[in-house]
Amino acid sequence: MGEKDRLRVYRGKRDFGRTGEPAGRGGSAGDEPRFVVQIHDARTLHFDFRLQVDDALKSWSIPKGPSADPKDKRLAMPTEDHPLEYEEFEGVIPAGEYGGGTVIVWDHGTYEPLSHDRKGRPVDFGESLERGHARFRLNGSKLHGEYALTRFRGGADDEAWLLVKAGGAQGRGTPDPRRARSVRSGRTLGQVAADVRED
Repeated sequence: MGEKDRLRVYRGKRDFGRTGEPAGRGGSAGDEPRFVVQIHDARTLHFDFRLQVDDALKSWSIPKGPSADPKDKRLAMPTEDHPLEYEEFEGVIPAGEYGGGTVIVWDHGTYEPLSHDRKGRPVDFGESLERGHARFRLNGSKLHGEYALTRFRGGADDEAWLLVKAGGAQGRGTPDPRRARSVRSGRTLGQVAADVRED
């Protein structure tokens, strides 16, 4: 599926004359696939987890945020694919627009696909997601190590996944999203919202 098709739903939900979100003009894919975790203070406060798959960011809304503790199983609800440029987006989506609220980039970096078939051969990452289970190693500013995404419910309107840290030493859970700081600007959600009000 081409980038235009993959971003059709994303673009259909947004008025780019009002929102500062990127429309998706075909960003550079780069050598290593990227990931981003954004904190989004919209109707409900949540984390958005995005993994680059080919020319778009596969996206999940994670109410409690990703955790570095292997004992935590985080609900991950799929959302529409986002353009690669969304990795850099931080700001305020205007009230009345889809997803209206403040967004910060909590973490970003690269990831290494780790999915294999039963014979130990690497599997295309997009294909492993389509099958409902994908393993990967995050190399971010805050998140490091192996994670797995597993689909546990799979209907067209009620698909749901779990994001889990795969083994390793027990790490910390998720930070308080209201106090967490952006890796891009060092600002909190409240500071980003205040800066926009002052402009």
